[in-house]
Amino acid sequence: MKHLILAALASTALTTPVMADDISEFRIGILGGENAQDRLNSNECLRAKTEELLGVETKLFAPADYNGVIQGLLGGTIDMAWLGASGYAKTYLSDPEAVEPVLVKVNVDGGYGYYSVGFAHKDSGIEALEDVKGKVFGFGDPNSTSGYLIPSIEIPQATGSTMQSGDYFGEVKFTGGHEQTIVAVANGDIDAGVTWADGLGNWEDGYNSGALRKAVDAGLIDMNDLVQIWQSKPIPEGPVVLRKALPEDVKVKMTALMASMPAMDYDCYYSVAAGESKGFQPIAHDAYEVIIEARKLKSN
Repeated sequence: MKHLILAALASTALTTPVMADDISEFRIGILGGENAQDRLNSNECLRAKTEELLGVETKLFAPADYNGVIQGLLGGTIDMAWLGASGYAKTYLSDPEAVEPVLVKVNVDGGYGYYSVGFAHKDSGIEALEDVKGKVFGFGDPNSTSGYLIPSIEIPQATGSTMQSGDYFGEVKFTGGHEQTIVAVANGDIDAGVTWADGLGNWEDGYNSGALRKAVDAGLIDMNDLVQIWQSKPIPEGPVVLRKALPEDVKVKMTALMASMPAMDYDCYYSVAAGESKGFQPIAHDAYEVIIEARKLKSN
């Protein structure tokens, strides 16, 4: 049924022109995780397709941190973004009427879960969380699901200690994003850290999709230099969201564009979606209520 819905959306949305007075431009926000230029390069094909489809100037925004995208959505200066589940939770808790989730990335196995993955350098002698006791541990961004929210809940459950510097880990650092964490561990600047991966495929490839795969594809790391030391429970993949105030035809068109991208241009889809996966399928707010509750607990 979902495929039929998307086909119907695509057949109408991709052929009906947008009225010029509906919107004057369209703005896509890109979460942190890589350096800004790499994020812009990865999403340029999406920008061009959007501009052609909507008939208005389309701009990409790559703020320094996750919060930049979230505040842009809340303030109406960003129209669409692919958020992490925790980023969506923060946006929703700040203003339930700001955005609506429309699509989620589906993995090659048909699921839409992924994992927070703890890792260290192979030469460090670290093989498990116990080996990082007293050492430097890196998170990505405070608004990242896999780079902070979930590991900051699950790792203390495993260690019986807090994530405060000097309690279990000698020091806990925020690196600024997934790519920064990966590079910092690979370079020996921190002893271990967390990032995200779908957990499918081979470790040597950086799995099928996720930040490790992006880093491998970019030539930043050799996975044979790294070892996995921890993995979270499955996390729901974050949603593609659209600003609720957008005209309905614009929302339909953009939903259809994202959903049909793997069939239309897989190379573009691979670049936007951070690796190999099946495509985007419909998702609703209900899928993120567990993450919203977790976010509420962390803010108390």
